[in-house]
Order: sequence, then C-alpha cells, then structure tokens
Amino acid sequence: MVAIDDVLVSDEVIEKHFVCDLTACKGGCCVDGDCGAPLTEEETRVLQDVYPRMKHLLAEPYVAEIDRQGTHTWDDEHGYVTPTINGGICAYGYFDEAGVVKCALEKAWNEGLIDFRKPISCHLYPIRITESEGFQAVNYEPRKKLCRPGCKLGKQLKVPVYQFLKEPLIRKYGSEFFDALDAAAKACYNPAAED
Repeated sequence: MVAIDDVLVSDEVIEKHFVCDLTACKGGCCVDGDCGAPLTEEETRVLQDVYPRMKHLLAEPYVAEIDRQGTHTWDDEHGYVTPTINGGICAYGYFDEAGVVKCALEKAWNEGLIDFRKPISCHLYPIRITESEGFQAVNYEPRKKLCRPGCKLGKQLKVPVYQFLKEPLIRKYGSEFFDALDAAAKACYNPAAED
C-alpha cells in the first residue's frame, strides 16, 4: 500500500494492468450494477446546472426518466447516484453507431457545451474510492467478467492501472499526488511479478 497524505492506494493500482477495451465490453460499466454511478454532493449540483444544456443529446425516454427521477437520486448503500433506466443503463448514457454505451455528459463536454466531463467515479473506473474518517482508500475493483478484456489488454500492453487512469487521478487529487504515486510505483514495483 502507498500512503500519500490522507490517501491510501492499494498495491493492485500499481501492480495490476488495465486498458479499457470498449470494443469488447461495449461500455457495460454504464449498464451493469445495482444503481447509477456514485456522485459527490458537489456533482449533484453540477448535474442540475448542466443538464438543461446537454439533455438534447439524450434519447427522449432518458430525458423523461431524468425529468421524473431528477438529475440524481439516492441509494441507501452508495449515497447520491445518477438515475438509471429501469435499474439498468445510466440515464446519461447513449449507444453509439457501434452499439457501445457512451456518456452524453462527456459528449457535451467534448463539444464545448458544458465544462463538466462526467462523474469522477466514472472517470476513475475501475478504481473505486472509499471514504473513511480521516482517509480515502483507492482500490482497483474491475468487474470479473465484464472487465476481463481490459485486464487482458492492459497486461498485453504492460500499462499499470494508475498509468491508464493518470488523467482522472490528476483530476481528483492533483498532479503532485500523481507524481508521488508514480515515484513510489517506480521505486517498489517488481516488473517480474505476475498479474
């Protein structure tokens, strides 16, 4: 485990390999699960603000569902989450021409319509952050079957999880944090270790 200030990063984030393989998983992490994507309290306010500027990118049933449920909902286990369509796909999702689920928030961000990319929990996946009193635990939690292609591709390309997720880690914790994590990884990582 690597400790940087009040953040504890599991060894798997450094030692395991991962590169998302959307052609294989089809964006299943936006569909699979027992609730929507976890949100911070700040993100709930951001979604309320940006939704009117991006909802035209969503299919009408998704708009109707967000209008019915709200831009975010509450889950007893995970707290604030994105709404879902019948307990499945995230209401901010859409299918591209190849049948891959993508994020309409990110599409709006790419098009310059909003300045919010997507929830940090989505951007960081398959890293999950657990907040406890006085610290945050950063763990690698890929879905066993769904993320198997990403684990395989990451191992093939030799890309550690934290390197694949460099941009969202910097977004969450800042570049100094990432540089410290990178230095710790390079100091203690054994490249001969197996995934």
